[in-house]
This record gives sequence, C-alpha cells and structure tokens, in this order.
Amino acid sequence: MFFKKIVEFFWVTVGVALTSLGLNLFLVPNKIAAGGVSGIAIILHYLIGSPVGLTMLALNVPLFVVGIYRLGLTFGFRSLYGTLSLSALVDFLAPYLPTPTDNLLLAAIFGGVLTGLGLGLVFRFRGTTGGTDLAAAVLRTYTGVNIGQLLFLVDATVVLAAGLLFRSWELMLYALITVFITAWVIDLVQEGFSYAKAFFVISDRFEVIAGEIMRELGRGATALKGRGLYTGSDREVLLTVVNRSEVSRLKEIIYDADPGAFVILADVRDVLGEGFKDWKKQ
Repeated sequence: MFFKKIVEFFWVTVGVALTSLGLNLFLVPNKIAAGGVSGIAIILHYLIGSPVGLTMLALNVPLFVVGIYRLGLTFGFRSLYGTLSLSALVDFLAPYLPTPTDNLLLAAIFGGVLTGLGLGLVFRFRGTTGGTDLAAAVLRTYTGVNIGQLLFLVDATVVLAAGLLFRSWELMLYALITVFITAWVIDLVQEGFSYAKAFFVISDRFEVIAGEIMRELGRGATALKGRGLYTGSDREVLLTVVNRSEVSRLKEIIYDADPGAFVILADVRDVLGEGFKDWKKQ
C-alpha cells in the first residue's frame, strides 16, 4: 500500500510538471487562455502583470475553503498537493523556459497535448490540481447539474472573456482548439487507446460460434438472454472480447457458421481479467 502511494505521488508530480510545461512553453506566451483557473490567471497576467502560478493559487484558496465545507476534509486535502506544486512550478520555470513558437495554431495544439497529458496523469493517479474541476464539484452540490456540463460552461465563459478582454476572436478560437485537445488527451490517458473489440452476436447457431471461438481463438464467450421485440421470441446474444489481430478471424468464424448472423462490433478501451490485463497491476 505504501509503495502504491509513492508511485501515485511520483506520477502526479510528473503530470504537474507536464502541465506546467504546457502552460509556460505554449499557452502563457501566446495569450491562449484555454478555460479554467489557468485561463483566468493568464488573462490577469496580461491585464495587471500578476504571476500566473501565484494567481492560480490565490484563485484556488476560496475554492478549497468552500470545497472542504461542502465536500469534506478528504476531498480538500487530496487536491492540496497538486494545486500547490503546479502553482509553484509554473512560476519557478517561467523565467528559464523559451517560447518555442509564436504560431498560434502550433501553440494551441502542443499546449493542449502537454496540459492534457499532464492533467490526465494527475487524474489517473487520483490527484487533482483544484481549479474548475473543484469548482464544478462544489457547484454540483448546489445545482445538481452534471459536472461535465458545468466544466464546459465554466471553460466556455473563461474563453469568451479572454476573447473580449484581449479584443481578439482569433485567440478565442485557438483557445477552444486547446480546450478540445486537452479534454481528448485527458480521456486518452485515463482510458487508453482502443486495443480490443467486443462482439455481440445474435444467431440461432450461437453454440457453434461459441465453440469455434473457444477452440480456435482460445477466448471465452458469454450467452446473454435476450428477446426480439418484433418477433416476441427469446434469443441468445453471444458476447466475446478479442484483440484487434483476432477480429478478421472471428468475422470468418461467424460467417462460416451463420451467414445471416446479426453482429455488433464495438471498441473496448480496457479489459481486466483472464486473457487480458491483470487486476493486480491496476
């Protein structure tokens, strides 16, 4: 358990470092305020000259106070390390890092990738950097609205404010690109690439198909109870999960057994259990 905590602490630190690099290398120098507390800090940095990291910390203090009040001590303290380290690292690295590009498109893309990768690692290893995710969680206790919707609303408000205050619709549009890239990379880091496929097979010859799957592919299969609403008859729905390399062979197996089978093929981002990932490594 102690070793696991150390590993989580290490990867949260790596995530914070990557996030600070994304901000200092690409977003702050190019005035790309891509939502959230960091976006507000970037706006204030150019309006009144305040340090980005210190401003992020100042904005997070009231969020922590309300968060601890509404969500409990555990939630607030869990956010403390990520927030403090990110704020400190952003200001510490700022004087020493170059600005690789003044091309807004490149800055929006690479800034989004780096911050998304960093935040994805932080979230994956049970950390948080405070900011709008904490604000959304607090607001949800008052409004009951979905956190994802609240995050989008807060980020959109910050991006719009940046466009108005910087008097540049172009900067606002580039900031939106960063918002979407960041969100996509965060999901990618947490869920991973799709490396497996799930097959749902509806066929009268499901037993034959299941037997071939187990014999030729060495994979398990599960028969789910189903009922056709049009015909009113009970049917078996066969479920199996295979690697990408096995997809073509499984299609052949199904077609050879029943050319009239109905098949649904879906992406699977994570599979835990026999033949795939070990639960103990999660």
